[in-house]
Amino acid sequence: MKLRLGMIGGGQGAFIGAVHRHAAALDGLYDLVAGAFSSNPETSRASGQLLGLAPERVYGSFEELIYGEKQRPETERVQVLSIVTPNHLHFAPAKLALENGFHVILDKPMTFSLAEAKELQAVAEASNCRFCLTHTYTGYPMVKEARQLVASGELGTIRKAYVEYPQGWLSTFEEGGSNKQAAWRTDPARSGVAGAMGDIGTHAFNLLEYVTGLQVSQLCADINTVVPGRQLDDDGAVLLRLSGGASGVLVATQVAAGEENNVRLRVYGEKGGLEWQQVDANTLLVKWLDRPTEIRRAGTGYVSSYAQHNTRTPAGHPEGYLEAFANLYRNFALSLQADLSGTTAPPEALDYPSIAEGVRGMAFIENVIASGRSEQKWTPFSC
Repeated sequence: MKLRLGMIGGGQGAFIGAVHRHAAALDGLYDLVAGAFSSNPETSRASGQLLGLAPERVYGSFEELIYGEKQRPETERVQVLSIVTPNHLHFAPAKLALENGFHVILDKPMTFSLAEAKELQAVAEASNCRFCLTHTYTGYPMVKEARQLVASGELGTIRKAYVEYPQGWLSTFEEGGSNKQAAWRTDPARSGVAGAMGDIGTHAFNLLEYVTGLQVSQLCADINTVVPGRQLDDDGAVLLRLSGGASGVLVATQVAAGEENNVRLRVYGEKGGLEWQQVDANTLLVKWLDRPTEIRRAGTGYVSSYAQHNTRTPAGHPEGYLEAFANLYRNFALSLQADLSGTTAPPEALDYPSIAEGVRGMAFIENVIASGRSEQKWTPFSC
């Protein structure tokens, strides 16, 4: 049974909307039946027409969509709403959707502020609706494998973790021209208190906590704005103290000229370590203290059930960003379908980022910016 999907944002000229639609379509578990694709009603209607939707189900605002769909028979109305708007437009539609019984898939970071995140968490918990946050990198099969390897205890007690997310697309003053993505991502009124740390630092933070199973307890941040005239940070490094006594380093920069999106994670325990990077996403290196390094590959029979569940192609055939994104949509759909049928989803399907990760992501943003402004060396991570 396909789930009926609606989309808020993601119309003509949008950056991430098409990625969400491709991800939702990959496994045939959703039908896109409605949308409010832009704050401009004409753009929304034109986008809906291109996507082949019925004109009466293309709305001029998210309020019209939610209230309009709510009035439809239960067998016809949207079940899941995918929200793909800029940061400052996350909270209101997500809150209204949950309050009206719609399940939500939301782009990260979850909200504009930590206060909004906590309020949204309360609404979600009271709604009995499912919620997914699109931290894409946790959808990669070999990231799942890395998490399971750490959880198994094979690496021993975790001691050190390094995560980095280098980009170079904001090495110049892109927001001064016609680049819409640069304009809103560097605007405090639309992006929030952080630039690079909110945009990509949250991904790095989430990836580190997801794989290690540990939580940041203290941090010491060096936050920079490199490009003259820019209003938000475009570069930073953070020292981390983690639960269990481990320590870590997080680097997020958008001024590393020539870099694209090679997210990289290294985790070290007392017996060995692991390394994963997006440029070779099908490979996980496992490094041992007393024997040669292992090269684990996606699609093979020796990886965990979590990695197998999130792999579509035979070994040797690469999967990438769209498939990782689609894994979030698929796991969310399988979980929701199990709810609707009165069954229990397997644990592999329940493994997707949710509201708790969203709150911690917003806490990371506010804590890291406060630390960067503070004269105190170490500051507690408050959530």
